[in-house]
Amino acid sequence: MSGERQRFTLEEVRETFKKKDAWWTVLLVDPIAARLILPTANYTNITPNQLSIFSFILGMTAAYCFYLGDYIALVIGALLYHLSFIIDCMDGKIARLKGNGSTFGMLLDITLDHIRVMICGAALLYSQYQIYGDIAYLYLGFLFLAAYCARHINALQLYKLRRDMKGKIRKSKRKLKKTALAAGIIVTPPETETKENTEEQLDELDKPRQGEADSPEVDNENDPLKKKKVDLQQGFKSKFTTYMHIRDFFLNKRIRMHFYSGIEFQMFIFVLAPIFGFIKESILFGAILLFLFEAAIIYKIWLSTKDFERENNKILEATKTIEDTLTEEELAILYGEAPTVQK
Repeated sequence: MSGERQRFTLEEVRETFKKKDAWWTVLLVDPIAARLILPTANYTNITPNQLSIFSFILGMTAAYCFYLGDYIALVIGALLYHLSFIIDCMDGKIARLKGNGSTFGMLLDITLDHIRVMICGAALLYSQYQIYGDIAYLYLGFLFLAAYCARHINALQLYKLRRDMKGKIRKSKRKLKKTALAAGIIVTPPETETKENTEEQLDELDKPRQGEADSPEVDNENDPLKKKKVDLQQGFKSKFTTYMHIRDFFLNKRIRMHFYSGIEFQMFIFVLAPIFGFIKESILFGAILLFLFEAAIIYKIWLSTKDFERENNKILEATKTIEDTLTEEELAILYGEAPTVQK
């Protein structure tokens, strides 16, 4: 019957998993979430936004348990927090599975996540301060806040930086291709190109061939027109070859190499620490680990900026070389006006 609800399989649910994720999520969350998604998607009309709100309610219940502060309440709070996180990981997967996600849903999910973490952190540390009268818990509260905020601010800024570098590379390559075409160099995509390729994929897949018109001869290996993809991690890969082999091993299991991210930071503080009784230690050493991993990411992106500058300069130099073969009239037609020669 046409009105029958579509039945999803476990394999289809697994296809909604991220290609790489935190080890805590891959090992301790996704296996449970996948099996909860099946009945939720197949037998209910629960939306991703409703799951986000339900996850937040569980998180606030966990915060109340943390606020009570005794051991039984802390254990219940830890279990509720982990359940809240599992439900929180379901909303995006169901959105991808059913195709009913939205921009507002993504904003709602992120906002509620941050509120949950902040309130749970405040409740946990304030209760321990009230019970033991140790002001160190309040200082650790500031450290927790600083580490959590630094992690997410840093992630946002690095995302913007990577996007900016990729955007500039694409812009430079488009200008190079446009100039090459004006000089009679034919730029065509490979035969394997499909209609689904995005502009970014085309930039990576284009395999130009040189036409018969006169044009500067360039070494194929370093010719930006013949490069399938600009690699902005060359410096990092050359310095850390062993790391790359280890990374590939974990990526085959969907585990990213950022072993102590914001997710592990939360889980150690809100799940493991309340159960095993090392709240102070989890915040202190967790913050140190988080800062160290963030520093490593910053170092990696710094190496990427060096690769970006080198690769982008190659493209700009190739463009300038081709421009030198064109007449002023051809340049005027190409750019609308003769380009200004940079010194």
